[in-house]
Amino acid sequence: MNDQTVLPAEGRPFALLDWLLLVSAAGIWGASFLFMDVALEVEHPGLVTFLRPAMGLFAVLAFPSARRPIDPSDRGRVLLLGITWMAFPLTMFPLAQQWIDSSLTGMLNSAMPVMTVAAGAAFFRVRTGSTQIAGVMVGLVGILLVGLPTATAGGTNALGVALVVAAVTSYGVAAHIAGPLQRRYGSPAVLSRVLAVATVSTMPFGIVGLSSSTWAWEAVVSNVAVGVGGTGLAFLAAATLIGRVGAVRMSIVTYLVTVVAALLGVFVLGETLSPWQVAGGVVLLGGVWLTSRTDT
Repeated sequence: MNDQTVLPAEGRPFALLDWLLLVSAAGIWGASFLFMDVALEVEHPGLVTFLRPAMGLFAVLAFPSARRPIDPSDRGRVLLLGITWMAFPLTMFPLAQQWIDSSLTGMLNSAMPVMTVAAGAAFFRVRTGSTQIAGVMVGLVGILLVGLPTATAGGTNALGVALVVAAVTSYGVAAHIAGPLQRRYGSPAVLSRVLAVATVSTMPFGIVGLSSSTWAWEAVVSNVAVGVGGTGLAFLAAATLIGRVGAVRMSIVTYLVTVVAALLGVFVLGETLSPWQVAGGVVLLGGVWLTSRTDT
């Protein structure tokens, strides 16, 4: 009998490759909020939305394994994943960043593990321990502390916060759909189909946005960075990580995304964060940490 025990994805410790995938995805995604902010100075949100999955698709198709066939019985799940993981949230973020800062968007994005646990318990019958329930409650308090100062400022700020929360909730649902598919077919094969669904779904919004956008090299560079990097390579890294360590533990990538997005927003774009928002970010990350734990 073999002495080595094969642990399930959700139970084994992180390997070196897992940490490399985590840091790569977090760094690219954290910078994506800054690049979207730059592109939105001259481009309509619809164009920014469409270019992300379109460019990401071309990046993923560079991998031969992206063309691996998928069983027809799983096409419905792939279609649902294309909406929940890509088309819907990628539409929400550029819309939201018309009214709220990139640093705030990145901080709210860190609620993904909280939403992943909540979605798992509500829709996928995933066992939720008392520690993770506590993490969800703490995380919700953090979301309120981060978002309320902006949401109560009046105008469209509240809408911007709500759109980000909706996007992150969609990510939480998608994480549970993606994991089993990644393990069955591999990340590139699933991601190429998902990006194709998102590209087709967002194309009408992109056509509308094209007529309301102007050319600028800064925007082109930002589109490439967000599309090829943030939507192609980073999602590929994250999708691989989901298959290796499970949906909930992959979602701790938002620890680093939050830090990168906040630092870039403040020091590069000159954005400001209130003391309440900084405190809320700390509380939210505490909730994220709790949701990534398991009861012993």
